Amino acid sequence: MKGYCPLASGSKGNCLLFASSQTKILIDAGISARMTEQRLATLGITLGEIDAILLTHEHGDHIAGLKVLALKYGIPLLANHETAKGVVDALHDCPKFKIFTTGETFEFRDLEIHPFSIQHDTPDPVAFTIRSEGYKYGFCTDIGFATSQVESCLRDCDFLVLEANHQISMVHSSHRPYVYKQRVLSRSGHLSNEEAGTLLSKIAHPGLKQVHLAHLSSECNHPDTALGVIQDILDRYGIDLNLAIAFQDRVSDPAWASTA
Repeated sequence: MKGYCPLASGSKGNCLLFASSQTKILIDAGISARMTEQRLATLGITLGEIDAILLTHEHGDHIAGLKVLALKYGIPLLANHETAKGVVDALHDCPKFKIFTTGETFEFRDLEIHPFSIQHDTPDPVAFTIRSEGYKYGFCTDIGFATSQVESCLRDCDFLVLEANHQISMVHSSHRPYVYKQRVLSRSGHLSNEEAGTLLSKIAHPGLKQVHLAHLSSECNHPDTALGVIQDILDRYGIDLNLAIAFQDRVSDPAWASTA
């Protein structure tokens, strides 16, 4: 088992398993510990096998499970200083941390992890690339705008999890409050289907084996809409990619490098 599997993805909670031959980590822990345990069990994995939780930022849909996972089970957290501060403030307690610096590659066991800055409405949100056993993986959600740095960091990935949060027309026609619409559509909000498709058209290459579209809005998007819009953009450039959805309510299809 080498690669990743989204356990939950969306505004109700985000959590993803990443596994190498020596290491198992979660990227974010935004669902309950019980639900995390149940969804890991479908993959034959226990909480006791998780070596760390790698955090993108401190919003509730990314840290909701930490009170149990980090404090009760003692799973260490990998985070930058600002995210760690936000976690401590939210939990009113201090879990075990390994602090990394945004923009500086670090090693955790057999993983080479590169945290890079993204635009979102928290003090220091990050996305990640992970190099493991000859493959490069990209994990990039909760991003309001794809900067040139984002584009550069996500080049040459073998596997990619990329946000496709909303369809702009569905945001405008939704019953969500105006302040919500402003936030989602801003450069510190979330990436639209069109923006995700455009980014993919710039970074796609023959070695990109699998792309999971993640953090889909339950009201302002739909899996068929995201897949259709993004596929249309890719078709204009003659790009063929294997697209999948990272679902909110169930374990998604995994991307195991060993079977790619």
